[in-house]
Amino acid sequence: MSTLAEPRVSRRGFWVTGVVVSLLIAAVLSFYASSHPDGLEFVADRTGFIEQAEDSATSDSPLADYGVEGVGNERLSTGLAGVAGSLVVLGLAGGLALLLRRRDEPDEA
Repeated sequence: MSTLAEPRVSRRGFWVTGVVVSLLIAAVLSFYASSHPDGLEFVADRTGFIEQAEDSATSDSPLADYGVEGVGNERLSTGLAGVAGSLVVLGLAGGLALLLRRRDEPDEA
C-alpha cells in the first residue's frame, strides 16, 4: 500500500502570494473606501464647526488626502497611494520581524 504525500507549500510562496494579494487589494479596493474617511471632519461639517479646522502639518505631503500628488486620474492616484502605504507598512513590519526573530544558537562542536 502506498501513501500519498501531502503537497508541501513553501514558505516563500505563501509570503509572496500574501504580499501580491495585499497589494492588489490596496490598489483596487482602496478606491471604493468610504468617501468620509475622517470621521471627525465629517461630524464637524455636519454639526457646523468645520470652519474652525486647520490644515494638518502634512497636508502638502505627496500622499495627502489618500492620493498621490501629481496624478490626474483619481482612481489611479488612490490606488497608488494604497500600494505605497502597504509597501511602507510591509517594510516596517518585515524589518521589525527580522530584528525580533528568534535566532538559533550555533551548535557547539
